[in-house]
Formats: sequence, C-alpha cells, structure tokens
Amino acid sequence: MSHPLKLAADIGGTFTDIVLEQGPKRWSGKVLTTSQNPELGVLDGIKNILAESKKSPEDISVFIHGTTLATNALIERKGAKTAFITTEGFRDVLEQGYEKRFDHYDLMIDRAVPLVPRHLRLTITERLAANGDVLIPLDENQMSEIINTLRAENINAVAIGFLHSYAHNKHERRVADLLRAALPNISICLSSEVAPEIREYERFSTTVANAYVRPLMAGYLHRLQTELRVMGLNAPLYLMMSGGGLTTLETASRFPIRLVESGPAGGAILASRIAQSCKLPEVLSFDMGGTTAKICLLSNAKPERAHKFEVARAYKDMKGSGIPVRIPVIEMVEIGAGGGSIARIDKLGRLTVGPDSAGSTPGPVCYARGGTEPTVTDANVLLGKIDPEFFAGGKVKLELEAAAFAFREKIGNALNLKDFWPAAGVTEIVEENMANAARVHAIERGKDIAKCVMVAFGGGAPLHACRLAEKIGIKKIIVPGGAGVGSAIGFLQAPIAYEITKSAVFNLDDFNPTAVNTLLKHMTKDAEAVVKPALKNETPKLHIIADCRYVGQGHEIQVTIPLRTLTKSDGPKLKASFEKAYAQIYGLTIPGQAAEAISWSVTSSSTVKNPAPAKLTTKRKTTAPLRKRKIYDPAVGKLVNAPVYWRFDLVPGMSLKGPAIIAEYETSTIVGSRFTATLNSLGYIVMEQNA
Repeated sequence: MSHPLKLAADIGGTFTDIVLEQGPKRWSGKVLTTSQNPELGVLDGIKNILAESKKSPEDISVFIHGTTLATNALIERKGAKTAFITTEGFRDVLEQGYEKRFDHYDLMIDRAVPLVPRHLRLTITERLAANGDVLIPLDENQMSEIINTLRAENINAVAIGFLHSYAHNKHERRVADLLRAALPNISICLSSEVAPEIREYERFSTTVANAYVRPLMAGYLHRLQTELRVMGLNAPLYLMMSGGGLTTLETASRFPIRLVESGPAGGAILASRIAQSCKLPEVLSFDMGGTTAKICLLSNAKPERAHKFEVARAYKDMKGSGIPVRIPVIEMVEIGAGGGSIARIDKLGRLTVGPDSAGSTPGPVCYARGGTEPTVTDANVLLGKIDPEFFAGGKVKLELEAAAFAFREKIGNALNLKDFWPAAGVTEIVEENMANAARVHAIERGKDIAKCVMVAFGGGAPLHACRLAEKIGIKKIIVPGGAGVGSAIGFLQAPIAYEITKSAVFNLDDFNPTAVNTLLKHMTKDAEAVVKPALKNETPKLHIIADCRYVGQGHEIQVTIPLRTLTKSDGPKLKASFEKAYAQIYGLTIPGQAAEAISWSVTSSSTVKNPAPAKLTTKRKTTAPLRKRKIYDPAVGKLVNAPVYWRFDLVPGMSLKGPAIIAEYETSTIVGSRFTATLNSLGYIVMEQNA
C-alpha cells in the first residue's frame, strides 16, 4: 500500500522550514525567510525538497502551511488602512484598554498604540441591552456621513463592534449590509463573527486586528495558491491555526487573526504526539528557533489551551503592554530568546540578550549578510556547538572570524573578557532567561516542573536543552527525529479542526440545561459546517469546554463538558470539576460561593490515528564518532574535546555519555557532560541526567 505524500511549510522569523513526508520516509530542509515576499522562500524550499526527494508537485496529496505573516504585520504595523465603527460614546475603548497598569511603579510605561487612530474610530447612535432589547434604535441616517468618510480616507478595511453584539448582532449586520452596498470592494469584519464574547475591549481589539491583517493575508494566501497551481501543486491547502487545528484557505482568509501562533501550535502538537508515544504524564515542550523560544506544559499528552493571546508587546516584552486578541490558542510562554537574539551591553554596563532579533535580514554576524550585532547563534558557533561548515545542512556557510570580531569589539572589550568568555556569558544569560520563563509559567499553573520530561525541538533547543534542564531540575530530555523542523512535522500530525466560542452566562448552582443544550447544538452545527467539507465521509469528533469562575471574579478556568444532553444534575458536577481545577491552581476553594459558566467553546475535528508506541530496545555497541570538536562545557567552565556523532549512523539501543555532539541536517544535539544519551525504538534521542 502506497502512503500519501504530504507537504508542510512553516515560516519563522529567521528560517522557513519545509517537510515532505511519505509514510516512514521524510525529507526536510531550511531556507532563509524572505521577509518582504514570504511566498518566495516557501516556493524555493518546496522546489529544493522536491528535487532532493525526486518527487513532482503532482504527487503531493496535501499541503499544510503555517506562517508568521499576520503576527509580523501587527508588530511592524504593515496592515491595511482600517476604520472602526462602534456605538456612540465608545470610540476610545481601544485607547483606554484595561483600567489597571501592567507596571504599577514605572511612570514611563509605553502602551500599544491602537491599530486605528482616533479620527478613524467612527461612532453611530444605537444601543442594545444585554438581553437584546433595543434601548436606542440604529440611526441609519448617519451612515451616509460614515460612508463618505471611508471614501475620503481611502479605507481598505472596516471593523464593526457594538455593545452586546456578542449575543445580539442585528445592528452590526445591518451596518455591514449598508457598507457592502455602498463600498463593495472594502473588507468588513464583524465582532459578532470574529470574537462573539463578552469584554468589549478585547472583542473590539480582536476584530480590529483581524480587519487590519485580512487584506494582506487574503492576498498572500491566494497569491501563494496561484503560484502553487502554476508549479503544478494542486493538492488541498490547509492552514495551521493557533489552537492546534487545521482549517481551509477560505476560513483562514476570513479570520487570519487565528493564525498568529500557528508555528508554535505545530510544535505543541508534535510534543503531544511524543508524550503519547512515550507514555509521559507531564511534559515541558521547549521550542527554540531563530527569533523566539516557546515553552508549553502538557498533561496526559494534552497541551493547555486558552482563549486569549497578546500580540506586539510595546514595553520591555511585558504582559499587558500588547494588543489583546481573543482566539483559541495553545497556552504557552514565548520570549525573545532565539538564535538571532541580539547581545549587547546596556546603560548600566550589564550584558543582556534579546528580546530583539537579527532575524534573517541581516541575520547574525556569522551569516555574512550585513549583520554587525553579536547574537546567540554567533555565540554557539564560537563555543563549538554549531559546525560552521554544516549549518542548515550545509546550505548556509558561517563566518567564524566575523562572529569572533563582533564579540571581541562589542562585548569582550567592554567587559574585559577574553577568549570564549563573552560567548559563554551570552549563552548562560539566554538559558537563564528561558529557565526563569519556564519556572514562572509552571508556578502560575500549579505545576511541579521537576516532574516533567522535556521535549526539545526547533533549530536552537537541542543546543541548549541540557543546560536548561539542569537549571530547572528536569532529569530527562527527548529530542525527536527532525527536531530542527519540529513545528512543520507537527503540522502533518494535526487534525482538521475548527473551534467556535460564544459568551452566554449560566449559573452552575441554578443550572438551566435546556438553554445550554440549545446553545451547544447551534454552536456544534456551525463548527461542523466548517470541518465536514474537508472530511469527506468521516464523522467529526467534538470537544466542548466552558470557561467557569466564581460569581464576581474576573478570570476563568476551563472545564470539560460531557458529550451528551445535559441535565439539571450536571450543574453541581460542573461546579465540582471547576473547584477541583481551582484548588490545583490556587490551593483553595471558596465554600458557599456560587459559580457560573460565562463562555462556551465547541471544537469539531477529524480523528487522528494514535502514534506508534516506544518499545524496549536491546543495547548495542555505539558506532565510532566522526571526529572530535572543542566545545564549551559549563560544568567545568572550559573548552573540552567532544566526540561528534552523525545521528543517522546511530540505531536504537546505542548510548553515549556526554560531553558529545549528535549532528543532523537542521540542528545538533549537545549532550551535556552530566547526561547519557540513548536512541530509543522510535529514533528519539533520550538524554537522562546521571545519578
């Protein structure tokens, strides 16, 4: 039986990763991201991998794509010229944001500037109550002035968000109809479609962000599809979403805001599959690429999920300083700690790393593409962790001397450090930054990080995994095959899925099962309508959750809803599940306090076959190393000779003690001197700290 040929592409800030898979066979590669025209890098990568595999575009059965284009447009403010129409009196909600400051003691904080300037935030007289009653009728006579303003300002996209439209959207729909009749070429986004949830600031912010990037993303996706057709690649094109599911090009074009974390979501899917294969109850997923590092916690092979994310933080990468978007997203912490993260001396004479990155243009100094600022990748080259002759499978030759000069001039002379010490300082700092982020992320979720197994992937993670594990107390690390392109591999393992979230408040102590069942029935129908056309004859799976809280609180905890008709007795059961989760996070419950569910999420998805389990292996004699290379060992604080092994020469059952280097095409795994590495039955490198 022949296996289908599947293709995946992941556009990152520095590299675009391409993976081609046919059953057990896999071809992969990296090309530098072409930031100005992202599709060019994707197309070049596809051509390269097809030539290597000796396959043709017509052979491909499915193409799965993840991209940072929407994220970059928001960060760099390169989206469409957008207007916002809202209820009279609420034009400044986008400017006011939350009532609390994200840093109470810094008087000079910078907040994210709204995507829509004040003169393009237009208001109309109307008001609906929370129950749908018309308090103030929609004044349609004001629409002619609004339309004239949109024409005069050459607006490309319009976001519409009214009070309480998450539940009652007739005024939004009427305004949209009038706009389409007058301005048929304009892109229009309704908050009742993009984010039908309570909290108007976050709902408005999400709708504006979606409108801001939609012309760009829709244009890019259809342009890419056209180029693929010209190439002869006519396979279905699916997009990876932030929540870990795949969706069609048409849906992605309508709601591109759901793609902002598509790459990291693929990595979490990969970690989930590895946790299943190796029967790991608690996992810390560590994904480090060229621009950022992502850390995600998984329990019983399931990553934590959320309905809120923050884009384009404006001040010191601090939570609360960015643009909030309410979308289904896999919960993780993301920090500016990648291979391209820039090292410098700050005003106080301290060595700092990131969060800004050299990206692919100009890139680290060693890329010889015009970069002048030393980066983490430059440090790893100087410390022997990266082979300058075989970086990115030999496609990118690195300039060792240029990196050494930059470190000497920018770091070493300022701190009076010589030899490898400036580079060692940079890696130590970036590893401590990641360790601190992991600790805080685990504490906030009531997790014991020392009980986790680390799954490390991305071009940078295998280089730093052992040192990071030592810092946070993890004893076991798994580096999967193809780790350097891990997120793209995760794309190929993700289900086709779509999630719908709506706000509707129901008290769990006085539960109304009839109303809840009616709501979930309609939501299920809408979610399945997106997924079913791509599944042919398969019946989609359902997953339903509710965001619950104690009455009067402002934050929620997710509770799983059983897949059946709910009854009155389910109210106390859901409250008990909520309080169990509440106690795990906060260490207590509040006796006698009423609880409520305020938002409901229905996910419809395809069924994904369980991965093959890892099996016991027979010990084998380890093959001889290819050569030796000097590498910095933080355990002894000096350069030591380490054997270099080619990963594909190793077979299951072979083991080796650190310090050692296991090289492959897209990355290298550094086996720390306190670790022993073994290849398991699935070809994963399993590193365990010596007793």
